[in-house]
Amino acid sequence: MVKSLFSLGALLLGSAFLLFAGGVNALILPIRGEAEGFTAASLGLLGPGWAIGYVAGCLRTPALVARVGHIRAFGAMCAIAAIAVLISLVLITPWVWIPVRALSGFSFAGAAMIVESWLNERTEASSRGRVFGIYTMVNLAATTAGQMVLTLGDANGFFFFVLAAMVYCLALLPTAISATTTPRPLTKVSLNLRGLWKNSPIAFFAVLMVGVSNASFGTLAAVYGARIGLTLGDIALFASIPILAGAAMQIPVGIASDPLDRRKVLVGITGFALLADALFLLSGATSPAVVLGLSALFGATVFAMYPVIVAHANDHAEPGTYIQVSGVLLLVFGIGPIIGPTVAGVSMTAFGAVSLFAVTGGAHILLFAFAVYRLRNAPAVSIENKVVFQSKPMARASTPETAALGADQAELDTDQPEDAQLPMGSAQQDPRE
Repeated sequence: MVKSLFSLGALLLGSAFLLFAGGVNALILPIRGEAEGFTAASLGLLGPGWAIGYVAGCLRTPALVARVGHIRAFGAMCAIAAIAVLISLVLITPWVWIPVRALSGFSFAGAAMIVESWLNERTEASSRGRVFGIYTMVNLAATTAGQMVLTLGDANGFFFFVLAAMVYCLALLPTAISATTTPRPLTKVSLNLRGLWKNSPIAFFAVLMVGVSNASFGTLAAVYGARIGLTLGDIALFASIPILAGAAMQIPVGIASDPLDRRKVLVGITGFALLADALFLLSGATSPAVVLGLSALFGATVFAMYPVIVAHANDHAEPGTYIQVSGVLLLVFGIGPIIGPTVAGVSMTAFGAVSLFAVTGGAHILLFAFAVYRLRNAPAVSIENKVVFQSKPMARASTPETAALGADQAELDTDQPEDAQLPMGSAQQDPRE
């Protein structure tokens, strides 16, 4: 295993650089924008910009790689990401930042897909689960480190923009000097919304609402923190603690969701998310200790929902189609950030910073109500027909290649990643919940 890790070290290092730079870039923009006097509505549009670019990157990167190869495509993605960060520094206006953020999302998704494809190619079946776990941990640590590094300097200068650009460039070096053979073609996923809805209505609706909620918080948490008077260090913690809490919560959630009806687990998690929303709305807390404590509760719920939704959708999928289902779920999740941060930004501009949690709460109420409705009107999946729960990285940092990397060998033997269309078989005539 140690020898295998050393051989994969360059790729894991490249992924760590990507996520570190992405963490810096995602947090410096709202912090700097708030300092420059941008409205919350304009900063909220950074979320849709990223989401549109990210989904486009997941859809278009396989064709680009097929045309120019993995190494050239990866180098181009890293270069574009670095250029996008520097443009944000040179032209400090929201109407430049929004399309540039889309460019960042596109290049980030493409670069991540290529790294994951390489890892998938070099991972043996016997160590796939462990490598996927290490990859997830590396990405989580790198994202958190990228956000926390903002506590070490002044967000009003140029340092953090340049740092993110430099680290994006560093990310291309491990693959550029790698002697590995060219990986297999990248996974292609078509955005088959009707197929996903017929496969599992609750998974479709839940992942959309989670996209609305999580992207609203991810895009505007820094703006909220600044407007209630948190320091830069506290803002970085406010953005990072929820991610860490969500990652830790996946362990007990996974233990609970395998023997129980996953819809009930999802309802329970959503109930606690609504509690966190209500506490933010009603407490008016500005004390850093209280706000950070509430953020831990919020993150432990909202960032633990996505893997439950994926597992539930796969419970209803035809055997051998789990990679495709996970990939389509990811792209549906990407629609939520087009809606959520836009509404949240407008609300924060009109009604104040705390209305961020009115938007997340609204998404959670809709999710809770629909899940309860399905519980009462559709049968549960038997335990013997369930897939095994698997922890997932943040959906925002996942691509269709993440699903392929996390799959076991039986899935890879039956899946057809070159054309990951969601199947329209028996689930189309008999939608199960």
